[in-house]
Amino acid sequence: QVQLVESGGGLVQAGGSLRLSCTASGSFFRFNVMGWYREGTGKQRELVAAITSGGSTSYADSVKGRFTISGDNARNTIYLQMNSLTPEDTDVYYCVARRPGVTSGYDFWGQGTQVTVSS
Repeated sequence: QVQLVESGGGLVQAGGSLRLSCTASGSFFRFNVMGWYREGTGKQRELVAAITSGGSTSYADSVKGRFTISGDNARNTIYLQMNSLTPEDTDVYYCVARRPGVTSGYDFWGQGTQVTVSS
C-alpha cells in the first residue's frame, strides 16, 4: 500500500522559512510526478509546486521565487523549501504523487501538514 508521509509543517513568523518533506513508501514503481498542493478554509486548492522523475519543476505564480521543490530519488523523498513566508501561505500542505501511465491528476495523497504563518 502506497503511503506518502509529510513532515516539517509548523508555526513561523512572517518572513521566515520552513522545509517540508514527503517520503513515499510501499511503491514498487517510481512516480512520474510528485508535488505539493495546499488548501485552506475558504480557499481554493492550489498546486504549489511539482517535480518530475527527470527533475523538471513547476511552480504556482504565487510562490515563484520563494519556494523551491527538490527530490531525492534514492530516498523516495521530495522537499519543499519555503522562504519569505507570508500569512497568505497559511494552509494545509499535501504531498501528492502520480503513477506512471497516468497523464493528469494525482493518484496518491498524503495526510497533510499544517503551515501557519503569523504576522
